[in-house]
Amino acid sequence: MQNPSPHSESRIIKTIESSFFYLSLPFFIMGLLLPIYGRELGASALEIGVIFSAFSVMTILMRPLVGWALDRFGRRLFYVIGMLGYALTMLAFAFSDRVWGMVAARLLQGVASACAWLSVSAIIADITGQENRARYFGRLAQASSRGSILGAFIGFTLLDSDVSLDLQGIVLGGWQLSFLAFTAGALIAFGIALRNMPETRPASIQTRSSPIHWSRAWTLLMLVTLVTAAAWTMTSPILILFLQERLHAGVDVIGWAFLPSGIIWSVLPAQLGRLADRFGRKPLMILGLVVSAATMLILPSLTSILGLALLWAVLALCFAAGDPAEQALVADLTSGDQRGRAYGLYVMASDIGAALGPLGGGWLYDAYDPSVPFLANGVILLLCALVLLLFLQVPKPAPAREGAG
Repeated sequence: MQNPSPHSESRIIKTIESSFFYLSLPFFIMGLLLPIYGRELGASALEIGVIFSAFSVMTILMRPLVGWALDRFGRRLFYVIGMLGYALTMLAFAFSDRVWGMVAARLLQGVASACAWLSVSAIIADITGQENRARYFGRLAQASSRGSILGAFIGFTLLDSDVSLDLQGIVLGGWQLSFLAFTAGALIAFGIALRNMPETRPASIQTRSSPIHWSRAWTLLMLVTLVTAAAWTMTSPILILFLQERLHAGVDVIGWAFLPSGIIWSVLPAQLGRLADRFGRKPLMILGLVVSAATMLILPSLTSILGLALLWAVLALCFAAGDPAEQALVADLTSGDQRGRAYGLYVMASDIGAALGPLGGGWLYDAYDPSVPFLANGVILLLCALVLLLFLQVPKPAPAREGAG
């Protein structure tokens, strides 16, 4: 598919937004539910770690393969497979009553995630130009955030209620009903994708695609992606623990403090993406890193929940501008016959960093002081921003196409 008309471009984006809204229902709540349910099943701390790492390992293995397949066989097939894979994953979680069942569900989720997220990235890159690409990546982030917020309300409502369903002796409680609701959402996403998503792979792609050129800009982007992912995940596993100790607040109160940032993610990324389309990717990426660094450096001195809410809202505001710019840059630096592999490498670099970060953060937390991982995170992000400022050269946004959507 080459140079889609504004009508077809708009239709594809609406299909992406609606399908990912339903697909994203469990995204926020899963990180909270899995450790709790794992404990209820008698899982040890090590086994809970295995449940989480199973997903990461599978995505690292699958993403390069799926990226190659996207360029070889097209985008639509894997987009649809991703939606169906998530439906099967949620169904598996609903009826998992053993630790190994949850591990198997996480492995399946890793396959579905690789197919869904890489295909949607390639599709957006296919149908957009440099003048509107970051905005459309922002619209994807908005749709996903809105779905995850709705899913959190659904999940917490079912978990906190005494509602149960008896199916011929099989009693389904809050956990099972929550994931059956998420299964229904994923099936709706599958139906939308199956009916409305066309093939977008450029018709000019030959049987043998050209190799990715490892230019200085591309190599630098991969390295910065890996390092920043490691820096962020250095603090992710210990963030709630640190905030509980520092602010003397429960998880529910801290959760409400993160709500303003969730709202920002659900309404602003597309509008902020326009800035990257207009002024270029580099300034927005640097702004996101600098503000993220400042957030991490200030966080250890927080003394109130209100301060946390304000700090995280500012972080979300700038990060929501930098993230679409970075995703758009992946497409800017590669051609249409490379983008499946390009996004596969990009996300794999992030996954590798995410696998390394928690190890370093946990060691710094235990060996030195609880604030050290956050300070280290801030310093690393500042250094990455400086590297981008000094060494990254990116293509300038092309002039807007007439009538582009």
